Amino acid sequence: MMTSIKSMLLSATIVAGLGTAASAATYMRGNDGNPETLDQHKTSTVAEANILRDLYEGLVVYTPAAEVTPGVAEEWEVTDDGLVYTFKLRQDANWSNGDPVTAQDFVYSLQRIMKPETGAKYANILYPIQNAEAVNKGEADASEMGVKAIDDKTLEITLAQATPFFIELLTHQTGLPVHPASVEAHGADFVQPGNMVSNGAFTLKSNILNDKIVLEKNPNFHGADNVALDEVNYLPFEDRATCVRAWEAGEVHSCSDLPAEDIARLKDEHGDAVRVAPYLGTYYYALNHQDEVLADPEVRQALSMAIDREFLAEEIFQSTMVPAQSFVPPGIGNYTGGSPETEYFGMSMLDREDKAAEILAAKGISPDSPVTIELMYNTSENHKNAATAIADMWANLGVNVEFNVRDASAHYAHLRDKGDFDVARAGWIGDYSDPQNFLFMVESDNDGFNYANYDNAEYDKLMDDAAAETDLEARAEILKQAEGLFMRDLPFIPLLYYSSRSLVSPKLQGWEDNIQNVHASRYLSISE
Repeated sequence: MMTSIKSMLLSATIVAGLGTAASAATYMRGNDGNPETLDQHKTSTVAEANILRDLYEGLVVYTPAAEVTPGVAEEWEVTDDGLVYTFKLRQDANWSNGDPVTAQDFVYSLQRIMKPETGAKYANILYPIQNAEAVNKGEADASEMGVKAIDDKTLEITLAQATPFFIELLTHQTGLPVHPASVEAHGADFVQPGNMVSNGAFTLKSNILNDKIVLEKNPNFHGADNVALDEVNYLPFEDRATCVRAWEAGEVHSCSDLPAEDIARLKDEHGDAVRVAPYLGTYYYALNHQDEVLADPEVRQALSMAIDREFLAEEIFQSTMVPAQSFVPPGIGNYTGGSPETEYFGMSMLDREDKAAEILAAKGISPDSPVTIELMYNTSENHKNAATAIADMWANLGVNVEFNVRDASAHYAHLRDKGDFDVARAGWIGDYSDPQNFLFMVESDNDGFNYANYDNAEYDKLMDDAAAETDLEARAEILKQAEGLFMRDLPFIPLLYYSSRSLVSPKLQGWEDNIQNVHASRYLSISE
């Protein structure tokens, strides 16, 4: 028996809005830097992903709000066991040279990214596909992968095990197709202007290193009538301040990142043009559960209560971070209702400090009877300032802090190698928009990321149950129970959510802040 899943198309309001926008416009778009490559199977940076999202369309895409919606696949079905996905490709999907986009194109592309000789940096994103990992490691032939063209417009993908967030994985640039004939004819040079054949809203017109990459509207794109822009110029800005100056001079419509020290001025002078929004990442402190003091869950809760996250966000990070009340960032995909609430976040900061002091006093810890813990962080002025501020907050409770500072590589090597520590600063940016990509970190067998040495059989079982549950809403409830245990036991203290920082001209219409910080040019327009 098959369960049919038909995802909704873009809302009528988006389509109508684009249809009425100015028809002739060039978008001057500030980007994080020069792309190392425009081969979607070899990319690894945000700057590259921004461009590829305009040039190509995958089976699914993100809406302006970063919700998954049909792309080349107009609908798909999943077997009840969650193992076999059957995608029906839209009949009007074409390459920029007029060739139809076929299921065979996706088979070729998915096999290509897994072949060891391709050298794909992010191939592991698609490891859920049957035999994909074996192919990527040279242990199986690409023909053994679980990808098959049933006919020209029907693609079947078989997974090694049920992966409820598999559709979300396909939004990543690793899932974008290549035009097989172009790759075969030009080899590595298929990415060059004149050689590249793409299937997205735009085509590659020119690529001038350290100057700009110019894309022009693709008339063969199935949604071309709703693409308002005629051209997109990607301008590389390694120095964020340089992009700001260009924006203020009217030379660019948007900047993809901003210098933290300039946020306050920009907000004062340009108001809503400054966009600071939650990003798919969490800044946190790991607590070693094997430490004599921190083994007590009530002590861990008191330490979390006493941290003024608003102060950290506003004073230390100049409002470029957002106070965190959960480990999983808000707005993440496949998490109906979001994270469970933690009671003390509803209290005033003063009441939280009093409650924390009361808890620790009952443990014999107070300013008159202090304990000392070590706080380890990697070298950075912001990390130093945050650690100093938190140490001051904890000192009021009778917890004295000693600092241990290492460079980033040594810091994380110490944590990965299970070196001894009390409290350690860390951060995590999600690879895909699903709560599992955060909560898996403290499963007891996750040696790489479970810095806290958290070992809770109930938590592990919930994560196993979630992995076996194919109904996304039921799965979200299981994951919410797991995060409830996380916030009770606190292997990590969530401090701040990372944020995206953009500067957006009032002339640029259709930009929506979202947790993925994705803004495909196909949804944008320029107005006077």
